[in-house]
Amino acid sequence: MLPLTEKYRAKNFLEIRGQDEAIKLIDFFYKKFPAKKAIILNGSVGTGKTSIALALANEYNLEIFELNASDLRNQQKLEEILKPASSQQSLFKKGKIILMDEADGINAEDRGAVQELIRLIQETKFPIIITANDIYDKKFSVLRKVCPIINLKEIDEKIILNILKDILIKENKKIRIEILDLISNKSRGDVRAALNDLQSVINLGEESFVSKEKERDKKESIFNVLKDLFQLPTEKETPNLFDQTQLGLDEILLWIEENVPYEYQGVALAKAIDYISKADIFKGRVYRQQHWRFLVYESFFLSAGISSVTKLKQKKFTKYKKPSRILKIWLAKQKNAKKKSILYKYAKQNHLSMKKAAKEFFLLPLILNSSSIKKFDLNEKEIEWLNDKRKAIIIENDLNKFRNQMVTP
Repeated sequence: MLPLTEKYRAKNFLEIRGQDEAIKLIDFFYKKFPAKKAIILNGSVGTGKTSIALALANEYNLEIFELNASDLRNQQKLEEILKPASSQQSLFKKGKIILMDEADGINAEDRGAVQELIRLIQETKFPIIITANDIYDKKFSVLRKVCPIINLKEIDEKIILNILKDILIKENKKIRIEILDLISNKSRGDVRAALNDLQSVINLGEESFVSKEKERDKKESIFNVLKDLFQLPTEKETPNLFDQTQLGLDEILLWIEENVPYEYQGVALAKAIDYISKADIFKGRVYRQQHWRFLVYESFFLSAGISSVTKLKQKKFTKYKKPSRILKIWLAKQKNAKKKSILYKYAKQNHLSMKKAAKEFFLLPLILNSSSIKKFDLNEKEIEWLNDKRKAIIIENDLNKFRNQMVTP
């Protein structure tokens, strides 16, 4: 039995709801091809990016060659798979479009992948449609310059409710309107999520679904909390936003610190950072003085403070990221741990104090060789650290020599 998401996927433009502007633009793109050879459908999960591309193929009786960029991790794969598809004629239909789904899966570390994709776009004989959840990631900066972008909006809650009602009629099923309201409200503009929840109600029953939802929704996802914080108007309930999540204030501060630059710019960003710094001050007072009443102020600055920095609220898709500061601190500690471990072994072997050994430490990467390293009983990671340090010193010395040669008459 097909899942509802596939069984009721839109087959033509008329069946797609809530994306009228996007449909007009992609239809215009196809009719004007090859004025532009590729287009990007950008939007959050469940807004209909893939469905619009498939509907376009059905409207014009086109063959569709579908790829998932998560399988195209590097330049070589793009060359092997996408290049033949972009040049070979369709066998059975009038024409062909190429759908590269989930472009976010292209590896950011493989810089050649995006460049290869751009080259193939320039050479393609058929329209290429690229879908992405966040095309504004910096790895796509060059791609954005050569492809027009259609931004899909989140589907209105009322539209989702009507979609659910229509499917129930076709399935000959009856579900209370309260349950349908709950599903459409919790979907947050994601039709796919709404259909998956409707499937759960049909399979498990209303009561089972409701009890499961109550348990799941006791605490809201931090991603949803951030979205409400940044994009909804500041109201009386804003200071209570963090009650919806299981995270503590310290962790929430890190999440806000990481993601506020993706939502605000200019003066608004400066104000937001100022509120974060004020919250951090009260956090310090809580820990140093054990004045737990200051948690109220920390929470207020992070909630109402951040929310109030701009009145120009707009609903948009933002790909929130996990806090990286803790990871950076951990990496720095790991790096220092290797250094301290090597220093301790060096001091012990040479009967030196740690203080005196530290003064000589800068010479170790250069004076220790493969034979002397054995005496200190260094492990592989410590040896690797020393080798990396040695290479860095050699490169720096070479650069200094080059600079001196350039300034010497």
